[in-house]
Amino acid sequence: MTKKEKSTFVINTLNELYPEIPIPLDHKDAYTLLIAVLLSAQCTDVRVNQITPLLFAKADNPYDMIKMSVEEIQDIIRPCGLSPMKSKGIYGLSKILIEKHNGNVPQNFKDLEELPAVGHKTASVVMSQAFGVPAFPVDTHIHRLMYRWGLSDGKNVEKTEKDAKTLFPKERWNDLHLQIIWYGREYSPARGWDLDKDIITKTIGRKAVINEYYKKKAPK
Repeated sequence: MTKKEKSTFVINTLNELYPEIPIPLDHKDAYTLLIAVLLSAQCTDVRVNQITPLLFAKADNPYDMIKMSVEEIQDIIRPCGLSPMKSKGIYGLSKILIEKHNGNVPQNFKDLEELPAVGHKTASVVMSQAFGVPAFPVDTHIHRLMYRWGLSDGKNVEKTEKDAKTLFPKERWNDLHLQIIWYGREYSPARGWDLDKDIITKTIGRKAVINEYYKKKAPK
């Protein structure tokens, strides 16, 4: 099966499984999405969605956020992990949004990636989900599945993103990256993986990955 045929199979299968695509992080606008995505680094979406209501009850915009101290922000977001860095990032980017962008989240990659604690993946999620700009944020699920499916070499997320953008139609990027994330969580996790339930990998997966799976499952 060619990569083009594989990508078509992926799109068709995911559309059947996820005709309605849930948004993983709860938010009401670009700013609250930006903060939620920042908090999600090395933290589960479930935990982030438990913490953001507490934070946003005090500050759901940059003007109210900088009225709080970094220490106050850190106390609230501590359960998300990396709280010293994240709290400084939240305070710092809120200040910059006020000083340089009239309190608004910029709608371009350059300005987003210049904000404290905002990398390319975070910027891509905001551009995609807040502004509808085609982007393909690559998280651990997408990176893992693109390799399992033989659609990327797995060397780094930058290469995975480039390969995904080459293989999949641009108008599908925003939906597809979310569909792959949900699929990875439900059918093709890193741990507790059951290949028999993972129809995409079982059908189009890299032979070496499938052989290694069955090798590990074989009785000793």
